[in-house]
Amino acid sequence: MPRLALHAAAVLLTVTSASEAVADDGAGPFGVTTVAAASAGNARVGALFAGGQHHCTASVVRSPHRDLIVTAAHCLDDSGDLVFVPGYRDGRAPYGRWRVQKRFMPAGWAEGQDEDSDVAFATVEGAVQNAVGGNPFVTGTATGATAVTVIGYPSSRDVPIGCTNKPTAHSRTQQRIECPGFTGGTSGSPWVNGDGQVVGVLGGHEQGGLTADVSYSVVLGAEAAALYRDAIC
Repeated sequence: MPRLALHAAAVLLTVTSASEAVADDGAGPFGVTTVAAASAGNARVGALFAGGQHHCTASVVRSPHRDLIVTAAHCLDDSGDLVFVPGYRDGRAPYGRWRVQKRFMPAGWAEGQDEDSDVAFATVEGAVQNAVGGNPFVTGTATGATAVTVIGYPSSRDVPIGCTNKPTAHSRTQQRIECPGFTGGTSGSPWVNGDGQVVGVLGGHEQGGLTADVSYSVVLGAEAAALYRDAIC
């Protein structure tokens, strides 16, 4: 089963065992998942809604038109209307609801759902970056060079969860991270390093992983860089 469809109940067990306490602004211990704090940086991450239900996660990345989000490609396969809600928490949309417009899918995913191409961009209607800011999208960084923080929205919860750890290489084209509780709905979660750069997006191998405790991302390389250049034009 892909990460998008992982059983929702697992997050309640894993997050509770890791500590239900709200995270502060620090990184905290590695490999521990907590409820992510409401903060300016975390507001750039939001829930992606389809048909009134949030099914994936996305985040704002810097772009000249200030309207760009990044997520997993498999999160944009649905041809229906999608809405991005940054900073979503407990049913509230403190920074508004932003309708997804144009989608940018890599050829590898569009032509064959290649797991090494499971990253995508979309524009929203309006300058969402003006409302919440945006993180730089960076390709070509060495896997595990620094720790990253992953923030995402399990479908079973109306608050985001977060975890900090060091990614490791799964293969030449995939990276993995050990963080408990990242079940269905967390696909598309950004992996943000200490410089505030998005260096991974939860997805890729097995559409993000078959267990809640280990997640994956495409190694962001030439294809992702080309797609980003196309999306910001």
